[in-house]
Amino acid sequence: MSDSVHGATISDTPRSATEPGLLGSILAGCGLFILTLSLQPFAGVPEQIAPGESTGNIVNQVGWFGLGLVYLAAMLGLTRRDVLARLGLGRWAVAFGIAALSAAQSLDPTGSLRGLVLTAIVMIVVAGVLVLPRDEQSFAVAAVNACLVLLLLVYAMLVLAPHLVIHGSEGAEGVHAGDWRGHLPHKNFAAPVFSIVAMIGIYGWRSGLRWRGALVVALGVLFVLNSGSKTTMGFLPLAIGVVTLGRFSGRPGLAVLVHVVLVALIAALTVGSVVSPALNAMLKAMIADPTFTGRDEIWKFALQRIAERPWLGYGYASFWQTPAVTGLEENYEASWDIRGIGSGHDSYLDAALMFGVPGAIVLAWLLMGRPLVDYMRSRMIPANRNLADLFVMIVVFMTYVGMLESFLLNRADPLWVLFAMAVMGLGLTARMRTKGS
Repeated sequence: MSDSVHGATISDTPRSATEPGLLGSILAGCGLFILTLSLQPFAGVPEQIAPGESTGNIVNQVGWFGLGLVYLAAMLGLTRRDVLARLGLGRWAVAFGIAALSAAQSLDPTGSLRGLVLTAIVMIVVAGVLVLPRDEQSFAVAAVNACLVLLLLVYAMLVLAPHLVIHGSEGAEGVHAGDWRGHLPHKNFAAPVFSIVAMIGIYGWRSGLRWRGALVVALGVLFVLNSGSKTTMGFLPLAIGVVTLGRFSGRPGLAVLVHVVLVALIAALTVGSVVSPALNAMLKAMIADPTFTGRDEIWKFALQRIAERPWLGYGYASFWQTPAVTGLEENYEASWDIRGIGSGHDSYLDAALMFGVPGAIVLAWLLMGRPLVDYMRSRMIPANRNLADLFVMIVVFMTYVGMLESFLLNRADPLWVLFAMAVMGLGLTARMRTKGS
């Protein structure tokens, strides 16, 4: 998405510029497809890692390093320097700086830094998806096509190899038997990803890609409905409704206000319910499972550990599945064995565990708060409104999802990279006017 050039259209562009523009659009579409699919799709539930065993993955390390080089070279060769300067690198430097400093607290500083470097490399591909298309229409086509190919692949696997995309009845996840998980290891990861895919379909429809956009929305929503993820089914229309309110009222500030109120309410009814008996009683009167499938016990444990190291935390990716947890004695009264948990099932608690409470607050502002300011600035530019609505819809939705799942700065996790794309995209639309086709 380039700066606006008065009067410029595709037909005005010389042939020498058209071919690089086409290459940029192809790379953007391929990049989004790979980011959403991951480098190891349909791999099933990952095996448990023994304490002290390396969590490195050679496929991810080599694959993303190669992709990072390709997209870095493409951006330097195809994208104007003034556009690259508007990527908001200062914000990302602070976020990654907090994580890097936390590595000193890690049980394995080298492993933590290695994971953080992989996260940074993946961000190069995320940036490429946003800035390589020559105009907004090219971005819309690339994004919708990428989502359509992903959907067709997953639905083909539902027919050809359903055991790879549907939870089976065996193992610890047998309780989810019959639920769709797509190319990802669990329905709780897949449902938010396909919700974002549906949002991209809405954006495509608004951008004039009527039948493709509608097909992406229909297939994305159908997947979410079959995933069995009740929270995602609730958060998806909620996020769409909040952004639609801002769009049709012409008051983005109203949408932001409603969103902030909803964030406070959801926080009170999730983590808040484990610290306040009154909130817990209210929650029990509202939903059938006030434990959120046993998450309440994980949250209680996480809050206890945060209280032990509130200022500096335990370091980036250095708490769950480390001796700090795996070395504990099993609590036979709990419904979860904490020692085998891979995350706190709450992005904000996990941020506090990794970076300390001050670091988590700064990170939450940079990634969840500041983008709302960018959204209101973006809406002041008529040419940017469709893109701003898409990106803020993703940010709003993932802010809610973060109350129940962990994804912040999580390497190449599709949840993280799609969220990061929206945050970076809002920063771009707040600083520049997109060029029409």
